[in-house]
Amino acid sequence: MSLKTRVTADIDVAEGLAAQCRKAMHTSETMFDAHEAVARRLGGHVDGDVATFGFWTPELQDARIPDSDVFLEVLSPAGSLDLTRAHQSVTFERIYLPVARFEAHTFAAARGMRAGNRLEGGDFYALVWRDQNDEWHRILDPLAMSLPFGALAPAELYDIEKLQAERKDKEYWKALSGETPHKFGPPTNILQIHIPTATAGGTLASLTRQFERLSERLRGDLPKDPSDEIYLGYDAVQLLPVEPTTVYETGPGFWNEAPVDSDASEVEIELTRPDTTNWGYDVVIAGMATVNPVLLETGRPDELADFAAALHNFPNKPKMLIFDVVFGHSDNQGLNALNSHFFAGPNMYGQNMDYKNPAVRSILLEMQRRKVNFGADGVRVDGAQDFKWWDPEAHELRHDDEFLNQMSDIEENVAGTTYRPWFVFEDGRPWPQEDWELSSTYRAVIEQHRDPDVFQWGPLTFAHNTPFIYGYWLSKWWRIKEMLDRGSNWISGTANHDTLRRGTQVNPKLNINTRLGETRMEILEKAYDNPAVSMLTYAALPGVPMDFLNATARANWGFIRNQDDQYGVKVVAEEAISLKWQVDEYRYSVPGNFRRLKELGYETRDELRRFFEFLPALVEVTDYDLDHIAKLLNGVEPPLSGPEHFTVADLKEIARAWMDDMHEYCNVSNSHSALNPVQTKFMLALRNFRRANPWLRDNLGPEDRFDYMQPVDGRTVFTSYRKGPDIEVFAITHMEGGATSDFDPLRLPIDGLKGAGWRCVLRTPGIGDDYISGPIVLRDSMGLVFERTV
Repeated sequence: MSLKTRVTADIDVAEGLAAQCRKAMHTSETMFDAHEAVARRLGGHVDGDVATFGFWTPELQDARIPDSDVFLEVLSPAGSLDLTRAHQSVTFERIYLPVARFEAHTFAAARGMRAGNRLEGGDFYALVWRDQNDEWHRILDPLAMSLPFGALAPAELYDIEKLQAERKDKEYWKALSGETPHKFGPPTNILQIHIPTATAGGTLASLTRQFERLSERLRGDLPKDPSDEIYLGYDAVQLLPVEPTTVYETGPGFWNEAPVDSDASEVEIELTRPDTTNWGYDVVIAGMATVNPVLLETGRPDELADFAAALHNFPNKPKMLIFDVVFGHSDNQGLNALNSHFFAGPNMYGQNMDYKNPAVRSILLEMQRRKVNFGADGVRVDGAQDFKWWDPEAHELRHDDEFLNQMSDIEENVAGTTYRPWFVFEDGRPWPQEDWELSSTYRAVIEQHRDPDVFQWGPLTFAHNTPFIYGYWLSKWWRIKEMLDRGSNWISGTANHDTLRRGTQVNPKLNINTRLGETRMEILEKAYDNPAVSMLTYAALPGVPMDFLNATARANWGFIRNQDDQYGVKVVAEEAISLKWQVDEYRYSVPGNFRRLKELGYETRDELRRFFEFLPALVEVTDYDLDHIAKLLNGVEPPLSGPEHFTVADLKEIARAWMDDMHEYCNVSNSHSALNPVQTKFMLALRNFRRANPWLRDNLGPEDRFDYMQPVDGRTVFTSYRKGPDIEVFAITHMEGGATSDFDPLRLPIDGLKGAGWRCVLRTPGIGDDYISGPIVLRDSMGLVFERTV
């Protein structure tokens, strides 16, 4: 059956939606209340045989476009459409359906449309309008629930109700149901994961299989390998953003067709499976309610719900799922996906959002509601300090703290259970003010928020931490004291996607702690997977510890983004220093590593190193003039490896090759064979210790003690005594510097330490299991934990 025969417009339903919109706008107490009500009807919805669509379209008002020139465009593949194929040319049937409008909103309804689901694809749609010159324009759906070809392409109508009905974790949600909405509290600890580098498959489905495999092994009481242990011992998993990100600046696009032609009932479309690499933070805001197609093995958003179920059904104790959402900015590509009314002006990332516009505000919150309904128990808000609005009277930007409150006020519903997720905010205000590292309290959200359970990233978790430079720990003593006094609602730990990347950018000529390893690679790896640092975090400090999988796996990491054309070479010039920290001659020589760069002529690490010695300097001295940079590179003697004659195109190709090669190089699966079973076993035991003692999250009480051994004598050794409800914990950690003399930790003059009954329960690698108590020499990165029953 042809699309024209199968699908018909239902103008009565569309006009009913417009009437509901009119009523909301006329009778709601505030304009935000009105737009909040209307936002629930925006996007594509399936109700039996009827599909409804809603769009916020102020641009049609701006251009004075009459209803007769606005249509719902419906596209359906005439033949096979395989969402797993890398490239295909597909003929789509196309029809246009009439719409109903009220002011800045446009609605449509259709009968007979196919809605996508786990097993089959659906019809695609967008809004189109015709201007006075008979030129056609397309309005994409920012609230789409399936975007197989990215946020800059038409959306797929998707049956979200069917997705929810087929969930595999209904019993988990049913157990949480009650007379009042369930309120999630903080987990004991968190594992942060970047999906594309977390498994060899690099998809949500692959990650789901990993956790399902672990579940089966635990249920069967089977042995755990080191590659298993790095995923275990956590109460929660936090995914780096899973929203659609930017596309290639200069193409190819993922959905390529000729300009819209109203007379064409069929259109040939060149489709490319999205394959960009990104941390996940370069969003365009459009599509925030659904899943980045790059992360989907099958192209079906059900994979995200499946992953939630794998965590919720985990044996012994369900794991929480935390989404990392980015609403504080849009990349400039968002200008191609959203109307101009969404934006309040440019910023360092691209564009500020217009949070004071009630339509924008309600749409952003509705996007968040729909995303969390995939099954998240918690939400981490990226860059909360960036949510700002312009105060014309004060002539300054003000923080929109009320919006942050509204984010955590939203009630979600999954499998019939209403709940409010746990929230954590990354907020370093007054960042980017020059003195932000000194002046930030990391408590701005906590102190004004309506929810007492909200968290912020703590000062040792924020971006600029380099715990392998001598003097780091005592230089942070004032921050550590803050953590002891008020850190219960902070995320703690020093390894995350930001800090590990910053570590790769440190100048090796600084005063590096060479006791951490014999090579730079060993130093970096141990700095962010340090047993003493982890012991401090898990056995002494308040808050909720968070680990980054790439750090605990001692895998590699860097700023991964291959979409840039204009600034790609500049970004790689900034990343070039990471070659010194993460890649040695042997790793570079491995046949599967850096294959693109080798094909471009950089057959050895030394050849690439020499090119990277010149590139950052030339970027700076030429003020990033690519033509000038190419000319100067051509004049180097002896000539550099790579192209015989450098051009701007060559520089961009090299930059893209570095990004793609590093993306593959950073995959955690590459590090499995090198994992140290002693280290992974210790770290798992440490995490389980914290989970068995959740009271350690609380701030230090009047009987608790924390200090460093004095005199310092060239080393930093922290001591911690914590008294819980029925147990005492004493931890001693050697953070940096020379060895101690032979001493007995339990005889240190610390209040609460006297008396018998102490048991040594944790020893860092390098201390034998036969050590129970008594004199010991502690060296860099060594530590002990004792406990005593009260």
